[in-house]
Amino acid sequence: MPPRFEMRGVRKAFGATVALAGVDLQVRDGEVCALVGQNGAGKSTLMAILAGVLRPDAGTLLLDGSPYVPRDPLAARRAGVVMIYQELSLAAHLSVMENVMLGVEPARCGIVQRDRMRETSARALAELGHPDIPPDACVGDLQPSAQQLVEIARALAAGCRVLVFDEPTSSLTQADVRTLFALIGRLKRQGIAIVYISHFIEEVKAVSDRFVVLRDGRNAGEGITADTRAEQIVGMMVGRALDDLYPHTERSAGEPILELEGLNPGAATLTLRRGEVLGIAGLLGAGRTRLLRTIFGLEPVRSGRITIAAYSGPGGPRERWRQGVGMLSEDRTSEGIAAGLSIADNITLSCLGPLGPAFTVLPSRQHAAAARWIERLDIRCADSRQPARELSGGNQQKVAVARLLHHDVDLLMLDEPTRGIDVASKAEIYKLIDELVRVAVSGPERPGARTRRKAVLLVSSYLPELLGVCDRIAVMSRGRLGPPRNVSEWNEHSLLMEASGARAAM
Repeated sequence: MPPRFEMRGVRKAFGATVALAGVDLQVRDGEVCALVGQNGAGKSTLMAILAGVLRPDAGTLLLDGSPYVPRDPLAARRAGVVMIYQELSLAAHLSVMENVMLGVEPARCGIVQRDRMRETSARALAELGHPDIPPDACVGDLQPSAQQLVEIARALAAGCRVLVFDEPTSSLTQADVRTLFALIGRLKRQGIAIVYISHFIEEVKAVSDRFVVLRDGRNAGEGITADTRAEQIVGMMVGRALDDLYPHTERSAGEPILELEGLNPGAATLTLRRGEVLGIAGLLGAGRTRLLRTIFGLEPVRSGRITIAAYSGPGGPRERWRQGVGMLSEDRTSEGIAAGLSIADNITLSCLGPLGPAFTVLPSRQHAAAARWIERLDIRCADSRQPARELSGGNQQKVAVARLLHHDVDLLMLDEPTRGIDVASKAEIYKLIDELVRVAVSGPERPGARTRRKAVLLVSSYLPELLGVCDRIAVMSRGRLGPPRNVSEWNEHSLLMEASGARAAM
């Protein structure tokens, strides 16, 4: 039997940038193949070609042994190839059945047959084990996990033969992730060929039969997942043996830099000192992001007190920047970067004073300042003039971090700083966090620049990250922040027990 689909020698270039340099990939029916690699390795470009979004410059595509050349995504979908993106492509104002049948609505004499739409949608949802989702419900009213099921149901209703998941767990709870993996198992038993893209190696190990690694637009390795250690897969991704993923050098806490006293929302009371990484764990929707936004002045303080070094009381983002506080939003695309601006603009936008006299910005100074952080953080780009939207997700995240470093803030509040980026980029960010709290980091060359050790307030849903990077961890559950405890007192089980409220119920 031939593979369900096969891609041979696929090449794609965007101007002078070669995204794919002769990539091979094949997946058989009833197989889950993990496609892994660093940001910018070519995974998304390869799958966009498979899904009909892009046309290859060279190469051969076969589907069930026959030539496959989709003109557009609709043609690919009709051929049975469907891609489910990290950002779900649903019309939130339409019903479940309207989303499931979008573009392939059954009609007679030009009139849409809504009864057939409802029947087909209900059957697809039942195949997924979720007949409880009503076809007439508005998609915008569903939880993220249910919305993802609607997107998968749309694939089944189209007669899906190949299904591509692109970072499907990025906005799911751990319970929803387990449900998704069980669902993938059912789809596999139905004979569907599945490509699973993820930056989480533990997910790759849990869900896939085989893996293929891309690096710099080329095949860098493959193998049977069960027979390969996670360290070997990461080594193929980065092209070298990776040092300790979570560097944690000896640290010493200094003077307080942030103090919260009964701060609401969050009922938060804590003290964060220089030279310390304090983590905040919790389930999605527990209020962690809202707490950070309140501290930064993006949301109002209901009660309680915020003290930042010598400053006390509420303040807006402008005041927080002046007080030496910077925040990295979890929503990189909407709040983290200005996608249409250059890398240099994104890095320097909050601190233009040193870049020219009398309210002017000298391009030479701006690009020199940006180049310094590009080199320091190893941001993969053409130069500082390149638009931020052209960068991979991991490099966009580094640009957002570089802005905080350029501003030379004393307190970095990082909300999900490694979401959606590859293992190598995660390792670089972990190393940077360790350096910031351990040693002095020179800011932009200007008089009075702060060079003292920083403090980091880290929100993350990835528990190994918190346990590996932080000195202390506090857990937020049902909108309330518990007391910080030394990281040695926590493990993944105890963090989950605290976050879910199970410990309190015992």
